[in-house]
Amino acid sequence: MLERRLSSRDPQGLSSQEAAGCLLKFGYNEIGGRKRKSIFSFLFDVVKEPMIFLLLVSGVIYLFLGEPKEAIFLLIGIFFVVGITLYQERKTERTLEALRDFSSPRALVIRDGEQKRIAGREVVPGDLVIISQGDRVPADARVLRQSGLMVDESLLTGESLPVSKTLWQGELGLDPPGGDGFPFVFSGTLVVGGHALIEVFATGNRTEIGKVGRELEKIRIEKSPLQRGISKVVSYLAFFGLATCAGVAILFGLFYGDWLRGFLQGLVLAMSLLPEEFPVIMTVFLAIGAWRISRAHVLTRRIPAIEALGSITRLCVDKTGTLTMNKMSIRTVYYKGKRFLIDPNLALPRDLEFIGELGGLVSVEHPTDPMEKAFSELAKKIPERRRVFNGWSLQKEYSFGEEVMARAQMWQSTKGEERVIAALGAPEAIFKLCKLKSGVVIGLENEILNLAKDGFRIVALALSRLPKGKIAPKTMQGVLFDFEALVGFEDPVRPMVREAILECKEAGIKVGMVTGDYAGTAQHVASAIDFPDGQVLSGEEVGRMTDEELKKRVTGATIFARVVPTQKLRIVQALKAGGAVVAMTGDGVNDAPALKAAHVGIAMGERGTDVAREASSLVLLDDNFNSIIRAIRLGRRIFDNLRKAMSYVFSVHIPIAGLAILPIIVRQPVIFFPIHIALIELIIDPTASIVFEAEPGEKDLMRRPPRKVGEFILNRRTIILSAIEGLVAFIATGFLYFFALSSGFPEEVVRTIVFVSFVFVNIALIFSNLSKRAMLRDGGVFKNMPLLWLLAVVVLFLFLMIYTPWGRQVFHFASLNFSVLALCFGVGAMAGLVLEGIKFLFGRIEEARVR
Repeated sequence: MLERRLSSRDPQGLSSQEAAGCLLKFGYNEIGGRKRKSIFSFLFDVVKEPMIFLLLVSGVIYLFLGEPKEAIFLLIGIFFVVGITLYQERKTERTLEALRDFSSPRALVIRDGEQKRIAGREVVPGDLVIISQGDRVPADARVLRQSGLMVDESLLTGESLPVSKTLWQGELGLDPPGGDGFPFVFSGTLVVGGHALIEVFATGNRTEIGKVGRELEKIRIEKSPLQRGISKVVSYLAFFGLATCAGVAILFGLFYGDWLRGFLQGLVLAMSLLPEEFPVIMTVFLAIGAWRISRAHVLTRRIPAIEALGSITRLCVDKTGTLTMNKMSIRTVYYKGKRFLIDPNLALPRDLEFIGELGGLVSVEHPTDPMEKAFSELAKKIPERRRVFNGWSLQKEYSFGEEVMARAQMWQSTKGEERVIAALGAPEAIFKLCKLKSGVVIGLENEILNLAKDGFRIVALALSRLPKGKIAPKTMQGVLFDFEALVGFEDPVRPMVREAILECKEAGIKVGMVTGDYAGTAQHVASAIDFPDGQVLSGEEVGRMTDEELKKRVTGATIFARVVPTQKLRIVQALKAGGAVVAMTGDGVNDAPALKAAHVGIAMGERGTDVAREASSLVLLDDNFNSIIRAIRLGRRIFDNLRKAMSYVFSVHIPIAGLAILPIIVRQPVIFFPIHIALIELIIDPTASIVFEAEPGEKDLMRRPPRKVGEFILNRRTIILSAIEGLVAFIATGFLYFFALSSGFPEEVVRTIVFVSFVFVNIALIFSNLSKRAMLRDGGVFKNMPLLWLLAVVVLFLFLMIYTPWGRQVFHFASLNFSVLALCFGVGAMAGLVLEGIKFLFGRIEEARVR
């Protein structure tokens, strides 16, 4: 349909085999190549951690004290700690790399004769790519066909004015970026108008932007309120730990006269108080969480958005393609005063063949819009011999805009000078272009209301026949059109949307529908999915209101109909001014300000423009409303599990610190040496970062109200509960410590009893913190495989340390008989019951407070 015709091979594009060969030959369409962090860089970063430094210092002191076995085991402990940390860091890095691959701009290519949307990094030289307004050009290319193509090349030139493009005529030279009327487009530049078919000739480092050496990174780790809060907590606790450790070292030296061992005991206390797990836990949770969310078909472009997911109170979504399938089919036509119903399985009535052709005249050659695809399917039903406009050539295109919500194309007969302009658009826009009388408009508006009540999406068609010799008007407003028809499209509702809407209601999230369709169409869809009751606001009403009036009205509104993209921004701002935490979806260039203004901007991945994707914090890869709800559920689970992990780390350090100080206060032999702290860290690190991260979400997760904005992960309730849990664990182990001392057991037996009881109490702490609401894990232990592996490893290590000669020698332990072992287990079990009782009591207090 565009003027230029390609060879018979070109419209087919590359074959899959050719594309694979080019990818192998030229590599991925990436600039500079991604610099992966080497294993040595990871190791260096890990070794710089304070805990590793303290363990190394302790090992050196052991060598000075003539205890090489302890020093060797500490080195082994360091090896394991580094190994666990390295595994977590590498997994996090691989996750972020996968997210970067997801976030690269998408490209619509023609391969094997079919349109396919692929990642921009997979584009190869020779690919035919379709670009349109809002797209980023994926590679340097020649313009083979175009209509009104305008490109912003400021990324390369610094000039803000867009430039027009012409067709490539086989020139061998390459015009530089920034020139008007050149036949080349360049990687990274932005299409601001029109559309085109281009042929790629350079990718990756061979592009103009590759030569400049600029790297466009889409995923980056940003400092969020959560990260800043964690950094403060770590700083405060580290300062407190260092001060306490100095005091313990001095006390030990004064009491026992052994300053070197006093320094060693100070290091033990420092290791017991240092919350070095906090930053690691946070990084692992957010990175792996972003990976989990991507498996729900939602790409996290900005990691801090994960924090905001659990705070969303208003979710504003597009109707078409999000709540519905965006698979349009023409089911009714109002033409010449009659309403016709169309059965997709039957032939097109002869009375409607002209309308079918007219729909084809307003569609592009390679339609991507579902509405244009429906017109193309309708036109195929018309026998070629009866087509009025068969063989006509496209001469000019009038693009869609907010000034005129319509688009048009001018065609000329190949047999003469006859020309027509076909227009498609919003009914009110077509009425104005046709300059219809008010009485006619009223009659058509009544018909539109009837169609809208039946759930149809409605557009209007018009046609203008240009007199011979008349110059084509520059704008649609200069064309006098004749009104032809109203066309009603059916767009089925997505499966499971009704259930997702109900889940939002239970989660305290109010859903709003934002659509360009008529209120009747929106209400029909709303009734089909049990949409929340509320007011209906039209775009016309929004346009008339002041900001203060809009702020009051949006609170009770659930449907925003006939809304233009620029009004989305006002709706977002009004909702935010009313105290709501807003998530907004969008797909067009003009949606970008609203997406950026929302707390969580969600761009459409399938039909969305690159501009919308870049302005958003999340990208909906399948454009499915259910995926948004899954992402919110996962966001709540991530934050909930992160809070549990932080709570556990906070509480478990209390008995460790207490058992490090207690012997010094009562002037008894010390219990824990650095070698024991290293062993405990081997339990705490994987528990906090792997076991808690893998914990399934709690059953009532989506029945809780949204989390308050700015609420820190360690709130007052969490800190108080964690402190009480830590004190319970300390009292339980302290009880056995005094029991063992009063029973006259040797020092090694006392140490073994306290250590074993601490392990069992620690397991009780893990179980208690895995669920802050359900009692005794609610029977769900087998859903967390990392927890089962951890328990198995802990039991094995306990056996090796107590019942093997080398274990007892290295750890200064002694064998325990069954009765003593049962006592240790009993104390751990009793501590677990007490912890469950405290949790139950806190739950009742919280319920009473809410009521």
